[in-house]
Amino acid sequence: MISEEKHSYEELYRLGKGELESAGISEAELDARLLLEHVCGTNRNDLLVHGDREVAAAEQNVYERLLAGRKERIPLQQLTGRQEFMGLEFAVNEHVLIPRQDTEILVEEVLRNLYDGMRILDLCTGSGCILISLLHYSNDCEGVGTDISAEALDVARQNAQKLLGIQAGAGDALTFHGTEESAENRDGRISFIQGDLFEKVEGKFDIIVSNPPYICRNVIETLMPEVREHEPLLALDGGEDGISFYRRIMEECGSYLCGGGMLFLEIGYDQAADVRKLMEDAGFLEVSVVKDYGGQDRVVYGTKPFA
Repeated sequence: MISEEKHSYEELYRLGKGELESAGISEAELDARLLLEHVCGTNRNDLLVHGDREVAAAEQNVYERLLAGRKERIPLQQLTGRQEFMGLEFAVNEHVLIPRQDTEILVEEVLRNLYDGMRILDLCTGSGCILISLLHYSNDCEGVGTDISAEALDVARQNAQKLLGIQAGAGDALTFHGTEESAENRDGRISFIQGDLFEKVEGKFDIIVSNPPYICRNVIETLMPEVREHEPLLALDGGEDGISFYRRIMEECGSYLCGGGMLFLEIGYDQAADVRKLMEDAGFLEVSVVKDYGGQDRVVYGTKPFA
């Protein structure tokens, strides 16, 4: 516990670092600095240049509260409410999976095959980071994101409004199906559907993309407490063998994918062979596996034949 006396910026940082180290936080130095920057609206240079400035009591109290949360293994991103992904800053909370750098590989592969005017379906959209990034870095494309969680879709809406430049109050710009809130989609670029995978989805798409739950159920208890205890189980649990969602996607996607359209899936490091076979058995052509920056298999994609 940090003493109630006033501290300089550098003193507060060092006290915070010590508290996190004592709690066994592996990146105590980084987390202590980022939390302090979040509270004070500063950047990493302030520690070097303005380390002797006194921190206001109100800011110190907020910092202590955030440190207490981090010691309880609440993820840093949930404490700050944000996470960078594809060069964009996304809002996150306990209702959505925190965007990972590995998922940027999935987005980059889609972008290589995305052309103006295409329609995109993002299954298990969560924070909307995949779909919103694709629309942000393309022209005249339309996207639909689905998720079973209404709370997750609230986060996705917030991110779409902020990052796609949509000024949406109540009744404006975004469409949400299957929730209490419905509005005219005047922007025409993005809509969200509350449902289980393809439930309530209509029409066909040029690209279907998904980062579905893919952790084997009996492995979840072995994950870090930040993930196991604080990220949504719905976004983690891939069934007994981890590939139940891939089976369902393969069974249903044919009705929603145009001929010549492409399916892109993020996978666990040891699932490439199984998911590739599922895709080939479903008739997809040119099925390929892409590795992440760590050399692990991360994305499987293929093309639906025209006939």
